[in-house]
Order: sequence, then C-alpha cells, then structure tokens
Amino acid sequence: MITNTHSVGVVHDAVIDWIRQRKSLDNSQAGNLWSLPVVAETYDGQLNDIDGFHVKKEHVFKSIDNSSTGPVAERNVGGGTGMICHQFKGGIGTSSRVVDIGANVYTIGVLVQANYGLRSLLTIAGVPVGLEINDLMPEEHPTQAPNGEQGSIIVVVATDAPLLPHQLKRLAKRAPLGVAKVGGVGGNCSGDIFIAFSTANPGAYSDTEITEVEMLSNELMTDLFIATVQATEEAILNALVAAETMTGINGNKVYAIPHDRLKSVMKKYNRLA
Repeated sequence: MITNTHSVGVVHDAVIDWIRQRKSLDNSQAGNLWSLPVVAETYDGQLNDIDGFHVKKEHVFKSIDNSSTGPVAERNVGGGTGMICHQFKGGIGTSSRVVDIGANVYTIGVLVQANYGLRSLLTIAGVPVGLEINDLMPEEHPTQAPNGEQGSIIVVVATDAPLLPHQLKRLAKRAPLGVAKVGGVGGNCSGDIFIAFSTANPGAYSDTEITEVEMLSNELMTDLFIATVQATEEAILNALVAAETMTGINGNKVYAIPHDRLKSVMKKYNRLA
C-alpha cells in the first residue's frame, strides 16, 4: 500500500482489519492471526490537504476489494495523485525487463511513486532536460521560498527469480542507481524507500515441516541488477510522461512535463530522429 504521510496509521490498521475480516477463520484461528503489512508513504502536502485526514478505513477496504490483476495505472492515480517529480507533476510509473539467465527466463518489474528531485538536475538519456525546460515551475499560494529538494520516491521491485532475502536486499540497493540516472541525488529531506520481493518458492512457508527453497547463485545476479537499474529509470520517466497538470489545495498548481518541448529537446541532442 502506498499513501500520503498522515494516512499511514489509518491505512496500516485498516489493512490488518481487512485481512482479519476477509480470511475464513474459525474461532481457534482468529486469535492467532498475525500480520505486519508494509505501508509506504511520500509527502503530498503541496497539492493535498494532508491535515484533513480524509482517508478512512472504508476507503482502504474499497481500494483493496477493487484491486485486480493486469496493467498498473500510471500518472496521477492512487498514492501518486499529489506527487511532484523534478518540479514537474509526478505520480505512479511502471516498467519491466525480461532477463535470460542460462536456460531460465526471469522478469523484473518496477513500480515507482515518483515524488522527488530538482528541475535543474532532471536528465533523460543523458540530456539536461531540466536546464532546457526551466520554466513551468510549481505555483504555490502563498509563495514559498525555495529550500531545496524535499520529496521522496518509493521504488518497489518485483521478480519471479528465486532470490532469498539477502539477495533481494542486494537487488533493492540497485534501484537508487536508476533514480540517479534521472537526476535524483537523495537530498537532505528525502525519505526514499526501496523494497524488493520475489514470487518464487511459493510453498516455502510451513510451521509444521521441513521445506526446500531454490535460490539463484550470486554469481548470476548481475543481469538482474542491470534490469533493475533500467526498469527503475524507465518507470520514473513513464510517471513523468503520463502525469497530468494538477491544481490542488490553495490553488497550488504543478505542471506536467510538456511532451512537444521534451521531444524538441531530445532531438536537439540527437536522441530522437
């Protein structure tokens, strides 16, 4: 679950309650159910009325009940609604890579909630886009004095490669390299979050018997690292390109990156024909 700062506690407790209510438990099991959901957040107070505490338990229940498989919605959706990325409108972005390792084929999928970065550092395919498009800055009412990077980014890396927890930690550590390629530097106020999980070994858990798990050799992980870096970079760019201009609380306005001007800049540096 991904939400804004002041909703974390509400969402966390609601997820636990949802699990308890939706599970088919008899009375003997109900008291033993234990869960610790991951609820990540990034600050959206420039566009959202975060002190209004608008997110309630019923909203969380509805969100989970309406979730489905298939393509993930990008741009100003869900927790990405109030996000700002490199001082353009940010939001949710996704990307993936397919990796061949020996006779096996694995997938790396990345989801970002892009909410970080200074305009001057925005870089796309090596092009200093932020220096070329240095207008269309966020409008705040009342006007706030600029005080550097304050945002954060959440990067979730998913894979079907059989990786153990210590290997997933290694994978998560590669995601910041993808952020850096777009111009993120992890500023003083950044609260960046990087997590990774594997869908392999689905039958590994048992509290009654010995089980076996598979793991990929560390020596074979480099291509997964490359895929993670590339997919993270592309997911951020997808969030930027998909996002739409938004006016929020107090009339504050954040502009989407202008596609026509972006194309012109990329052509100027010979990145587009």
